[in-house]
Amino acid sequence: MPFPLYQVDAFTAEPFAGNPAAVCILYEARNAGWMQHVAAEMNLAETAFLERRNDGFSLRWFTPTVEVDLCGHATLASAHALWENGLLQAGEAARFFTRSGLLTAERQGEWIELNFPVTPEEAVAAPAGLAEALGAAPRYVGKSRFDYLVEFESEEAVQKLRPDFSLLNAIPGTRGFIATSQSTSNGSDFVSRFFAPAAGIDEDPVTGSAHCCLAAFWSGRLNKNEFMARQISPRGGVVRVRLDGDRVLLGGQAVTVLRGELLA
Repeated sequence: MPFPLYQVDAFTAEPFAGNPAAVCILYEARNAGWMQHVAAEMNLAETAFLERRNDGFSLRWFTPTVEVDLCGHATLASAHALWENGLLQAGEAARFFTRSGLLTAERQGEWIELNFPVTPEEAVAAPAGLAEALGAAPRYVGKSRFDYLVEFESEEAVQKLRPDFSLLNAIPGTRGFIATSQSTSNGSDFVSRFFAPAAGIDEDPVTGSAHCCLAAFWSGRLNKNEFMARQISPRGGVVRVRLDGDRVLLGGQAVTVLRGELLA
């Protein structure tokens, strides 16, 4: 039986912006090896696989090279695909069972709000070679259970980063690197970029899961719990962020750009 397959641009209201994810609806179980082959074939930052269960959907995420524990933009894309194609009713919340526990999504007009766990960082010494790999010296370095968080003095400094991905890939013990600064433009509170060469993604266009770390970090810096954030990759995207105890509410929009069937 062919499986429905969608490509969705997440954290954007415009096609060909934000972060593209593939969403595959499974009507029967498939093993992780098969999912990894599909993700490599799609060659997007993430491919999401959904399988219905009585109380929601199981959800797994794969980059072209590895399975990951948490992905925001492919979760947003999955929720969007379920509502748009009638697999969930308009007023029905999406429930996803994942390697990071239960995640939920709700529709709020043209926006979708994801409920994710906080992944706070702690200050650490910069790993050897970090400044050289990023091409600039950071003002602060922290580490969450997933990523290094690297703060720079200005939005311009983050925008000008030209990482050496082979050097970044040589830094062990991390999924990726979040580069961030306070924002000075476009009504946003902070900006970020995300680099994950070890996961097969040199620069991710918009990284929802990184904002689970950024929310707590900027809450401490700016003494507030609600933010408008921009990821300033070449494609770019917008994330509404609200810190609520040990949870982070991430708001985004999404646009379907492709529908098809997976035959293999």
